[in-house]
Amino acid sequence: MWNEPTQNQLNQIPKLYETENIPTKEKIIYEHFFIFGCDWYIAEYDGNDIFFGYTILNSDYVNSEWGYISYDELKSVKINGFEVERELNWKPKQFSEIEKSELCLQIDN
Repeated sequence: MWNEPTQNQLNQIPKLYETENIPTKEKIIYEHFFIFGCDWYIAEYDGNDIFFGYTILNSDYVNSEWGYISYDELKSVKINGFEVERELNWKPKQFSEIEKSELCLQIDN
C-alpha cells in the first residue's frame, strides 16, 4: 500500500459501532483509499484490521455500499504492479461532502 496511515492517524478514527446512530449522510469519513476506479471511504476502525466504510468498486455506483473492509486485504491488493493508495491531503469530512457520494445518495433514494 502506498502512503499507509500512521498509527496516530488510525487512532483518530472512531471505533466500530461508535457512529452507528449517525445518519449515513452525516458520518465523518476519516480516510480515503483508492486504486483505479475503486474507492474506500473509512468511517470506523476496530484498531486491528477491520474498517467500516463505504466502498465503490470499478466505478459501479449502483452496487456501492456500506460495509466492513479488511485493512490487511486492502494492503495486499496489487493490480498490474499498482497498489492501493491513501489520499495524502484527505481532511475528515461528512460523507455527503464527498463529490462521489452525490451519485451514491441519488441511487439510494
